[in-house]
Amino acid sequence: MEEFHKVRRLPPYVFEQVNRLKASARAGGADIIDLGMGNPDLPTPKAIVDKLCEVVQDPRTHRYSSSKGIPGLRRAQAAYYARRFGVKLNPDTQVVATLGSKEGFANMAQAITAPGDVILCPNPTYPIHAFGFLMAGGVIRSMSVEPDDSFFGPLERAVKHSIPKPLALIINYPSNPTAHVASLDFYKDVVAFAKKHELIVLSDLAYAEIYFDENAPPPSVLEVPGAMDVTVEFTSMSKTFSMPGWRMGFAVGNERLISALTRVKSYLDYGAFTPIQVAATHALNGDGSDIAEVRNVYRRRRDVMVDAFGKAGFEVPPPPATMFAWAKIPESSAISVRWNFPSSSSRRPTSPSRPVSASASRATNMSVWRSLKMSIASVRLPAASRSSSRRRMTPCTM
Repeated sequence: MEEFHKVRRLPPYVFEQVNRLKASARAGGADIIDLGMGNPDLPTPKAIVDKLCEVVQDPRTHRYSSSKGIPGLRRAQAAYYARRFGVKLNPDTQVVATLGSKEGFANMAQAITAPGDVILCPNPTYPIHAFGFLMAGGVIRSMSVEPDDSFFGPLERAVKHSIPKPLALIINYPSNPTAHVASLDFYKDVVAFAKKHELIVLSDLAYAEIYFDENAPPPSVLEVPGAMDVTVEFTSMSKTFSMPGWRMGFAVGNERLISALTRVKSYLDYGAFTPIQVAATHALNGDGSDIAEVRNVYRRRRDVMVDAFGKAGFEVPPPPATMFAWAKIPESSAISVRWNFPSSSSRRPTSPSRPVSASASRATNMSVWRSLKMSIASVRLPAASRSSSRRRMTPCTM
């Protein structure tokens, strides 16, 4: 039976396929150490959970909520941006709450994309950055992910040779999966480039608070004067406050773009459950100690993982941010990483400046990048009481 038109454009979702393979291996008795998906496993801070429990007792909060987010939540997000980045936001016109940054990206794609619109997207990147626009009928032109001088040459060529002219540029720093961090000077060049070529800038700042140099917190592109003219930025409470299952995020920035996203969302959802929004407000208005503790745990886990791989002969550069390590696979390594999707089509990772093709490829070989993404989210810290016996490690073949 022929697949539906939009489904034909999508490979199986990678994390779903990996979870299926893990479940099958575990059912066969394998003991798997999962360094794949960055799924925060720390408990949500008690004060946030307590606020949820308090508010949920009020039956008035059980009604439909506000799609764009309750006013107090939007004010709290605006206040966070003012404290953290020195960026002034109007909570009524420049802030909208989303059901996580993933939903925000997907609905922004629905709001602004016409069939055939070209989107400039980093490669590798988080899947929704590309596939949100593919589902909306757009075309992806893949770009380099390194935030340095090499970024702009291919970008200039992509704009020059794309027909129609690209609509938007997606940036993601700190990057998932490469952990690159962009500087404010880089963002200044991005904004200047976007204005020159009349591009929308969509920035994913989900890992704003997962960084490991206390003297160099990642900036927001909205700190650049004039960035508000062309930019929307997406953030998430999943990593910052260990709230992945709560589905709470934000889009902030340009009023016209935020208005478009708000209109699309008003047709699709009534917002997050009100007690969740109130608890999220409580988190954002806190003193920041919860954020610091989450960051410290991931820093310790990063150090354990980097040290362990180094002792095993696999040098992993310490990531400066995010919950991922991005390491080159040694040429002499016996490591083989491969995803196989026998039941449907997928796409081979594209080289910079090459559009995503709709042609079917049965497998995606990560050696195209010659790098391996590893998540520190599931790394367990050593404990004095832990047995010194070595855990049996069985790789999950992908």
